[in-house]
Amino acid sequence: PFTVENDSTALESKGDAESFTKVKSKKTQKRKREQDGADMDTEEPVASKRPQFPPISGDKLKGSDEMRKVPVPAHRYTPLKENWLKIFTPIVENLQLQVRFNLKTRNVEIKTCKETQDIASLTKAADFVKAFVLGFQVEDALALIRLDELFLESFDVTDVKPLKGDHLSRAIGRIAGKGGKTKFTIENVTKTRIVLADTKVHLLGSFQNIKMARTAICNLILGSPPSKVYGNIRVVASRAAERF
Repeated sequence: PFTVENDSTALESKGDAESFTKVKSKKTQKRKREQDGADMDTEEPVASKRPQFPPISGDKLKGSDEMRKVPVPAHRYTPLKENWLKIFTPIVENLQLQVRFNLKTRNVEIKTCKETQDIASLTKAADFVKAFVLGFQVEDALALIRLDELFLESFDVTDVKPLKGDHLSRAIGRIAGKGGKTKFTIENVTKTRIVLADTKVHLLGSFQNIKMARTAICNLILGSPPSKVYGNIRVVASRAAERF
């Protein structure tokens, strides 16, 4: 008897369940409406053609001719004269710019012309000449024309620590090392080029590499022995090599 009652209650509950009509929640209705609306939007014919613009020629883009002037100090006058052909050739032939040395103002003047293709070439040429004027070799400075993502950075030793007299001389000596050994080591490990001109330090390289070299030079100025600086650079350089 117990089982029969159980079956009957089960049947009743089933009948009740069938008699109930399922009411959709408002959320689902709203979502369906949105979906329907989205479908309707997409069904309409939309002409989504990407516009085709012809490349603009350099002269139209830049308007009138632009000029950059790079001042040449007295001590770089002779090296500029000796290396003029090496400087002149890439600027004129590769970048299609006009260049001259103004004897009165002692400036290297670089100017765009009709043949100039890329508007960025003027900046590249100016950086190239500036790098040579700061004391870099022509071959190293040429990298600024050939490669993107290369930068010049300059700072003074006294910007890091206000040193005077023998203390300043010793700091510069620590950066250079015996026969330039420390400077060459930093250059090779960080893949940069360094020029020491009196109390000025000029760096040429990529952003990350300049950062490594600058940190090493600042540590030397602040009094760290070269051996400790070498160790620190080696750790940072190995990390950078793993990352790339």
